[in-house]
Amino acid sequence: MNRRALLRTAALTGLAAATGLAAAPSAASAAPVSTADAVNGSWLVSVGWGVLQVDPGRTTPRELLPNGDHAKASPDGRYVAWVNTARSGDGTLEPFVAVYDRITGQKRTLLADPFGVRYGAPTWSPDGSEIALVTGENNDRLIAVDVATGGTRVLVQGHSMADPDWSRDGSMIVLRWHSRSEGPQLRVLELATGTARRLYTPGAQGELFGSPVFAPDSGRVVFRTDRWYPELESSNHSLASVRIGGTGLKKLTDEPRFYLSPVFSPDGRYCAALSIPPENEYPDGGNIIVSTSGFGEQWWIPGDEYDDSTRLDWAAAIPTEVAA
Repeated sequence: MNRRALLRTAALTGLAAATGLAAAPSAASAAPVSTADAVNGSWLVSVGWGVLQVDPGRTTPRELLPNGDHAKASPDGRYVAWVNTARSGDGTLEPFVAVYDRITGQKRTLLADPFGVRYGAPTWSPDGSEIALVTGENNDRLIAVDVATGGTRVLVQGHSMADPDWSRDGSMIVLRWHSRSEGPQLRVLELATGTARRLYTPGAQGELFGSPVFAPDSGRVVFRTDRWYPELESSNHSLASVRIGGTGLKKLTDEPRFYLSPVFSPDGRYCAALSIPPENEYPDGGNIIVSTSGFGEQWWIPGDEYDDSTRLDWAAAIPTEVAA
Protein backbone atom coordinates (compact mmCIF):
# COMPACT_ATOMS: atom_id res chain seq x y z
CA MET A 1 0.00 0.00 0.00
CA ASN A 2 1.50 3.34 -0.99
CA ARG A 3 1.68 6.33 1.35
CA ARG A 4 -1.37 8.09 -0.10
CA ALA A 5 -3.50 4.95 0.20
CA LEU A 6 -2.28 4.35 3.75
CA LEU A 7 -3.11 7.88 4.82
CA ARG A 8 -6.54 7.72 3.24
CA THR A 9 -7.22 4.36 4.91
CA ALA A 10 -6.24 5.82 8.26
CA ALA A 11 -8.55 8.79 7.79
CA LEU A 12 -11.48 6.65 6.65
CA THR A 13 -11.30 3.86 9.19
CA GLY A 14 -9.82 5.50 12.27
CA LEU A 15 -8.57 2.08 13.38
CA ALA A 16 -5.55 1.56 15.60
CA ALA A 17 -4.11 -0.81 13.01
CA ALA A 18 -4.06 1.93 10.40
CA THR A 19 -2.85 4.75 12.63
CA GLY A 20 -0.53 2.86 14.94
CA LEU A 21 -2.52 4.10 17.92
CA ALA A 22 -3.75 2.41 21.09
CA ALA A 23 -7.32 1.26 21.71
CA ALA A 24 -10.12 3.77 22.17
CA PRO A 25 -10.60 5.39 25.58
CA SER A 26 -13.62 4.50 27.68
CA ALA A 27 -16.72 6.35 26.54
CA ALA A 28 -17.69 6.98 30.14
CA SER A 29 -14.44 8.74 30.97
CA ALA A 30 -14.63 12.48 31.63
CA ALA A 31 -10.88 12.98 31.32
CA PRO A 32 -9.47 14.96 28.37
CA VAL A 33 -8.76 12.88 25.28
CA SER A 34 -5.01 12.59 24.78
CA THR A 35 -3.80 12.61 21.20
CA ALA A 36 -1.59 9.69 22.17
CA ASP A 37 -4.65 7.58 23.03
CA ALA A 38 -7.39 8.90 20.74
CA VAL A 39 -8.76 6.86 17.85
CA ASN A 40 -10.41 8.62 14.94
CA GLY A 41 -14.11 7.90 14.58
CA SER A 42 -16.97 9.35 12.54
CA TRP A 43 -17.31 12.66 10.80
CA LEU A 44 -20.34 14.76 11.75
CA VAL A 45 -21.66 17.09 9.05
CA SER A 46 -24.20 19.74 10.04
CA VAL A 47 -26.34 20.63 7.03
CA GLY A 48 -28.71 23.18 8.56
CA TRP A 49 -31.77 20.93 8.57
CA GLY A 50 -30.04 18.11 10.45
CA VAL A 51 -26.80 16.36 11.33
CA LEU A 52 -25.29 13.59 9.20
CA GLN A 53 -22.76 11.00 10.35
CA VAL A 54 -20.15 9.46 8.08
CA ASP A 55 -19.06 6.26 9.77
CA PRO A 56 -15.48 4.93 9.78
CA GLY A 57 -14.74 2.99 6.61
CA ARG A 58 -17.76 4.47 4.81
CA THR A 59 -18.34 7.39 2.48
CA THR A 60 -22.16 7.60 2.40
CA PRO A 61 -23.64 9.52 5.33
CA ARG A 62 -26.59 8.54 7.50
CA GLU A 63 -28.88 10.82 9.44
CA LEU A 64 -27.83 11.20 13.05
CA LEU A 65 -30.14 14.03 14.13
CA PRO A 66 -33.08 15.71 12.39
CA ASN A 67 -33.62 19.45 12.80
CA GLY A 68 -30.16 20.04 14.21
CA ASP A 69 -27.26 22.30 13.35
CA HIS A 70 -23.73 23.24 14.48
CA ALA A 71 -23.10 19.78 15.98
CA LYS A 72 -19.94 19.14 18.01
CA ALA A 73 -18.86 15.85 19.60
CA SER A 74 -17.55 15.64 23.15
CA PRO A 75 -13.82 14.88 23.52
CA ASP A 76 -14.54 11.20 24.24
CA GLY A 77 -16.80 10.98 21.17
CA ARG A 78 -19.87 9.74 23.04
CA TYR A 79 -22.00 12.89 23.19
CA VAL A 80 -23.01 15.45 20.57
CA ALA A 81 -24.07 19.00 21.45
CA TRP A 82 -26.23 20.70 18.86
CA VAL A 83 -28.56 23.65 18.28
CA ASN A 84 -32.18 22.98 17.36
CA THR A 85 -33.55 24.22 14.02
CA ALA A 86 -37.05 22.70 14.27
CA ARG A 87 -40.11 24.95 14.35
CA SER A 88 -43.18 24.80 16.53
CA GLY A 89 -46.73 24.36 15.25
CA ASP A 90 -47.15 28.07 14.52
CA GLY A 91 -43.95 28.14 12.47
CA THR A 92 -41.73 29.94 14.98
CA LEU A 93 -38.33 28.58 15.84
CA GLU A 94 -38.03 26.78 19.14
CA PRO A 95 -34.55 27.71 20.31
CA PHE A 96 -32.77 25.18 22.45
CA VAL A 97 -29.39 23.52 22.89
CA ALA A 98 -29.32 19.78 23.55
CA VAL A 99 -26.95 16.85 24.02
CA TYR A 100 -27.34 13.50 22.26
CA ASP A 101 -25.86 10.24 23.56
CA ARG A 102 -24.45 8.29 20.60
CA ILE A 103 -24.55 5.01 22.54
CA THR A 104 -28.01 5.10 24.15
CA GLY A 105 -29.75 7.43 21.68
CA GLN A 106 -31.06 9.60 24.49
CA LYS A 107 -31.46 13.37 24.04
CA ARG A 108 -31.36 15.94 26.81
CA THR A 109 -32.08 19.68 26.56
CA LEU A 110 -29.50 21.94 28.21
CA LEU A 111 -30.82 25.39 27.33
CA ALA A 112 -34.28 26.48 26.20
CA ASP A 113 -35.40 30.08 25.78
CA PRO A 114 -38.24 32.07 24.25
CA PHE A 115 -38.40 32.86 20.55
CA GLY A 116 -35.81 35.44 19.54
CA VAL A 117 -32.91 34.05 21.56
CA ARG A 118 -29.96 32.99 19.42
CA TYR A 119 -27.49 30.22 20.03
CA GLY A 120 -24.22 29.85 18.16
CA ALA A 121 -22.03 26.82 17.54
CA PRO A 122 -21.06 24.98 20.75
CA THR A 123 -17.55 23.87 21.68
CA TRP A 124 -16.61 21.41 24.45
CA SER A 125 -14.14 21.85 27.28
CA PRO A 126 -11.42 19.17 27.05
CA ASP A 127 -12.71 17.36 30.16
CA GLY A 128 -16.23 17.18 28.68
CA SER A 129 -17.84 18.95 31.65
CA GLU A 130 -18.89 22.17 29.87
CA ILE A 131 -19.79 23.53 26.48
CA ALA A 132 -19.21 27.15 25.47
CA LEU A 133 -21.30 29.01 22.92
CA VAL A 134 -22.27 32.50 21.85
CA THR A 135 -25.74 33.80 22.65
CA GLY A 136 -27.54 37.12 23.13
CA GLU A 137 -29.71 39.19 20.79
CA ASN A 138 -26.58 40.61 19.16
CA ASN A 139 -24.38 37.52 19.55
CA ASP A 140 -22.55 39.46 22.23
CA ARG A 141 -22.29 37.01 25.12
CA LEU A 142 -20.04 33.95 25.37
CA ILE A 143 -21.28 31.54 28.03
CA ALA A 144 -20.17 28.21 29.45
CA VAL A 145 -22.87 25.64 30.23
CA ASP A 146 -22.40 22.89 32.80
CA VAL A 147 -23.37 19.70 30.94
CA ALA A 148 -24.48 17.91 34.13
CA THR A 149 -26.65 20.67 35.61
CA GLY A 150 -27.41 23.12 32.79
CA GLY A 151 -26.05 25.97 34.89
CA THR A 152 -24.42 28.83 32.96
CA ARG A 153 -21.66 31.34 33.55
CA VAL A 154 -20.67 34.30 31.41
CA LEU A 155 -17.12 34.14 30.06
CA VAL A 156 -17.04 37.44 28.17
CA GLN A 157 -19.62 39.87 26.77
CA GLY A 158 -20.06 43.20 25.06
CA HIS A 159 -18.79 42.46 21.54
CA SER A 160 -20.23 40.50 18.63
CA MET A 161 -18.64 37.03 18.55
CA ALA A 162 -18.85 33.75 16.61
CA ASP A 163 -17.18 30.36 16.03
CA PRO A 164 -15.63 29.64 19.46
CA ASP A 165 -13.17 26.75 19.78
CA TRP A 166 -11.82 25.49 23.12
CA SER A 167 -8.12 24.59 23.20
CA ARG A 168 -7.17 21.01 24.04
CA ASP A 169 -5.11 22.19 27.01
CA GLY A 170 -8.24 23.85 28.42
CA SER A 171 -6.72 27.29 28.95
CA MET A 172 -8.12 29.28 26.01
CA ILE A 173 -11.03 29.81 23.65
CA VAL A 174 -10.45 31.34 20.22
CA LEU A 175 -13.28 33.10 18.40
CA ARG A 176 -14.18 35.53 15.68
CA TRP A 177 -14.62 38.91 17.31
CA HIS A 178 -15.96 42.26 16.10
CA SER A 179 -14.36 45.13 17.96
CA ARG A 180 -16.39 48.36 17.96
CA SER A 181 -13.21 50.38 17.43
CA GLU A 182 -11.02 47.99 15.42
CA GLY A 183 -13.49 45.95 13.36
CA PRO A 184 -13.45 42.18 12.74
CA GLN A 185 -10.54 40.08 14.00
CA LEU A 186 -9.70 36.82 15.74
CA ARG A 187 -9.15 36.89 19.49
CA VAL A 188 -8.01 34.40 22.12
CA LEU A 189 -9.80 34.45 25.46
CA GLU A 190 -7.49 33.44 28.32
CA LEU A 191 -9.85 31.72 30.75
CA ALA A 192 -7.66 32.18 33.83
CA THR A 193 -7.58 35.96 33.49
CA GLY A 194 -10.63 36.75 31.34
CA THR A 195 -8.38 38.66 28.93
CA ALA A 196 -9.33 38.57 25.23
CA ARG A 197 -6.12 39.12 23.25
CA ARG A 198 -6.09 40.06 19.60
CA LEU A 199 -4.73 37.17 17.55
CA TYR A 200 -5.29 38.13 13.93
CA THR A 201 -6.33 41.28 12.11
CA PRO A 202 -7.28 41.13 8.40
CA GLY A 203 -4.73 42.42 5.95
CA ALA A 204 -7.25 44.50 4.00
CA GLN A 205 -10.75 45.82 4.49
CA GLY A 206 -13.32 43.30 3.37
CA GLU A 207 -11.12 40.24 3.90
CA LEU A 208 -13.27 37.17 4.54
CA PHE A 209 -11.94 35.00 7.33
CA GLY A 210 -13.21 32.80 10.13
CA SER A 211 -13.68 29.21 11.39
CA PRO A 212 -10.73 29.38 13.81
CA VAL A 213 -9.63 26.10 15.44
CA PHE A 214 -6.70 25.33 17.71
CA ALA A 215 -3.98 23.00 16.50
CA PRO A 216 -3.73 19.89 18.74
CA ASP A 217 -0.77 21.29 20.72
CA SER A 218 -2.74 24.53 21.41
CA GLY A 219 0.23 26.52 20.11
CA ARG A 220 -1.29 27.76 16.84
CA VAL A 221 -4.74 28.56 15.45
CA VAL A 222 -5.81 27.44 11.98
CA PHE A 223 -8.48 29.41 10.10
CA ARG A 224 -9.79 30.09 6.61
CA THR A 225 -9.18 33.35 4.75
CA ASP A 226 -9.28 34.91 1.27
CA ARG A 227 -6.26 37.07 2.15
CA TRP A 228 -4.10 35.73 -0.69
CA TYR A 229 -6.77 35.52 -3.43
CA PRO A 230 -9.14 38.48 -2.89
CA GLU A 231 -9.56 39.06 -6.62
CA LEU A 232 -11.18 35.66 -7.23
CA GLU A 233 -14.98 35.59 -7.07
CA SER A 234 -15.34 32.12 -5.53
CA SER A 235 -13.23 29.23 -4.29
CA ASN A 236 -10.64 31.76 -3.21
CA HIS A 237 -9.81 30.65 0.32
CA SER A 238 -6.64 29.34 1.89
CA LEU A 239 -6.15 27.66 5.21
CA ALA A 240 -3.74 29.69 7.32
CA SER A 241 -2.33 29.54 10.81
CA VAL A 242 -0.95 31.95 13.38
CA ARG A 243 0.78 31.46 16.72
CA ILE A 244 -1.35 32.13 19.79
CA GLY A 245 0.85 35.16 20.48
CA GLY A 246 -0.32 36.69 17.19
CA THR A 247 2.92 36.19 15.22
CA GLY A 248 4.06 33.79 12.53
CA LEU A 249 1.19 34.03 10.03
CA LYS A 250 1.54 31.09 7.64
CA LYS A 251 -0.32 30.10 4.47
CA LEU A 252 -0.94 26.36 4.74
CA THR A 253 -2.56 25.33 1.45
CA ASP A 254 -1.24 25.81 -2.07
CA GLU A 255 -4.32 26.05 -4.27
CA PRO A 256 -7.20 28.50 -3.82
CA ARG A 257 -10.46 26.73 -3.05
CA PHE A 258 -13.52 27.08 -0.85
CA TYR A 259 -12.92 26.06 2.78
CA LEU A 260 -15.35 25.85 5.68
CA SER A 261 -15.03 24.59 9.25
CA PRO A 262 -11.53 23.07 9.48
CA VAL A 263 -11.17 20.49 12.26
CA PHE A 264 -8.30 18.34 13.50
CA SER A 265 -8.69 14.60 13.96
CA PRO A 266 -8.84 13.32 17.55
CA ASP A 267 -5.38 11.76 17.14
CA GLY A 268 -3.99 15.10 15.93
CA ARG A 269 -2.53 13.68 12.71
CA TYR A 270 -4.95 15.11 10.15
CA CYS A 271 -6.98 18.21 9.45
CA ALA A 272 -10.28 17.97 7.56
CA ALA A 273 -12.59 20.67 6.20
CA LEU A 274 -15.63 21.11 4.02
CA SER A 275 -14.67 22.15 0.52
CA ILE A 276 -15.81 22.10 -3.11
CA PRO A 277 -14.39 19.52 -5.55
CA PRO A 278 -13.18 21.08 -8.82
CA GLU A 279 -15.89 19.31 -10.82
CA ASN A 280 -18.67 20.78 -8.66
CA GLU A 281 -19.74 24.06 -10.23
CA TYR A 282 -21.95 25.15 -7.32
CA PRO A 283 -20.41 26.36 -4.01
CA ASP A 284 -22.89 24.52 -1.80
CA GLY A 285 -20.77 23.06 1.00
CA GLY A 286 -19.19 20.35 -1.08
CA ASN A 287 -17.40 17.33 0.30
CA ILE A 288 -14.81 16.53 2.93
CA ILE A 289 -11.17 17.23 2.13
CA VAL A 290 -8.43 15.85 4.38
CA SER A 291 -4.84 17.02 4.87
CA THR A 292 -1.94 15.63 6.79
CA SER A 293 -1.22 17.77 9.84
CA GLY A 294 1.68 19.31 7.93
CA PHE A 295 -0.66 20.26 5.03
CA GLY A 296 1.72 18.80 2.49
CA GLU A 297 -0.87 16.48 0.99
CA GLN A 298 -4.65 16.61 0.50
CA TRP A 299 -7.25 14.11 -0.68
CA TRP A 300 -11.03 13.98 -1.02
CA ILE A 301 -13.39 11.67 0.78
CA PRO A 302 -15.67 10.49 -2.05
CA GLY A 303 -19.39 10.24 -1.51
CA ASP A 304 -22.48 12.37 -1.20
CA GLU A 305 -22.36 16.14 -1.31
CA TYR A 306 -23.47 18.08 1.73
CA ASP A 307 -25.55 20.97 0.39
CA ASP A 308 -25.50 24.18 2.44
CA SER A 309 -23.34 22.63 5.12
CA THR A 310 -22.54 24.75 8.15
CA ARG A 311 -20.05 22.73 10.18
CA LEU A 312 -17.76 19.70 10.08
CA ASP A 313 -16.62 17.80 13.15
CA TRP A 314 -14.40 14.74 13.57
CA ALA A 315 -15.43 12.64 16.56
CA ALA A 316 -13.29 10.30 18.59
CA ALA A 317 -14.28 6.66 18.15
CA ILE A 318 -16.67 5.17 20.68
CA PRO A 319 -16.65 1.43 21.59
CA THR A 320 -19.38 0.55 19.06
CA GLU A 321 -17.29 2.03 16.26
CA VAL A 322 -14.11 0.28 17.36
CA ALA A 323 -15.93 -3.04 17.63
CA ALA A 324 -17.40 -2.62 14.16
